[in-house]
Amino acid sequence: MSAKKVYEAIASVTASLAKEGISKDRKNESQGYKFRGIDDVYNALAPFLAGAKLCILPNVQERVVVERVNAKGTILLYVTVKVDFAFVSAEDGSDHHVVTYGEAMDSGDKATNKAMSAAYKYAAMQAFCIPTEGDNDADSSTHVIVAKQAIDYSKHLAALGAAPTMEDLQKVFTVAYKSAQVANDTQGMHLLTNAKNERKAALQVAA
Repeated sequence: MSAKKVYEAIASVTASLAKEGISKDRKNESQGYKFRGIDDVYNALAPFLAGAKLCILPNVQERVVVERVNAKGTILLYVTVKVDFAFVSAEDGSDHHVVTYGEAMDSGDKATNKAMSAAYKYAAMQAFCIPTEGDNDADSSTHVIVAKQAIDYSKHLAALGAAPTMEDLQKVFTVAYKSAQVANDTQGMHLLTNAKNERKAALQVAA
């Protein structure tokens, strides 16, 4: 049984990167470390991938979007994607899959694009053993997590329970649910949704 060409191609790209490397020409201004941007990775990889006849094909398996609020009160979209990258040899069609997660935040419509780029960059870094620098090592820093404060939904629940019409119910629910989303309170979202459904059922019976 002949060896799969995909592993020969991955080894070839790894060897080329070991000789040439990818310089850290960009700087994170907030934390002061240098890093490689996604364009740097694309530009460095492209000729080596072409030379090794290796294709990297993404397949997004999961996408999760959560709304966050920054210190200025601006709503940010926090996107997490799970991407299955198929490393495919153009010579014999053999493939190997690398699954990574990408995370990004953006106030506009670029959060998913940024998350995809992050997933690709780290899939390539790990597959081709590209060294990294910055806050990527779990042992390089220690984070102190502040416990999430419980939100009192009693007023919202009372308003939902007393809503006289379906229209009023939806208005009250929209305001309450938005506050739970901003706080990224999943339990609160479920609590409010269940209360809404119960009141909705009661209104339908009364009608």
